Amino acid sequence: MAITYSVAISYKNDLGWIDYDETAKKATVHLANEEGKKKVEDYLGKTHEINVPHETLMDFTHEKIDPLADLKSLQTSLTRLWGATNVSVDWSRPVDYVKQHPHY
Repeated sequence: MAITYSVAISYKNDLGWIDYDETAKKATVHLANEEGKKKVEDYLGKTHEINVPHETLMDFTHEKIDPLADLKSLQTSLTRLWGATNVSVDWSRPVDYVKQHPHY
């Protein structure tokens, strides 16, 4: 049975979410704003070199991350989504709320 990981996102005046199916290695972006949706899809479709922290605040290594490779890679890449696209990941916003209220 596939388990879908979902996280809320926002862009301009629209709320949305990303569903990630780790078995299929596929993400589906649900966002009414087509510009923001395309930015996220494009971002998730590329490999990124990300400065990943380790044991201390001074311990980082550059790692190539494929966002769709696995859940940890998706979550790591989403920490840089805002800087690359201006689409915010709303980690603490409940996805069920966003599905019912897709606007601020």
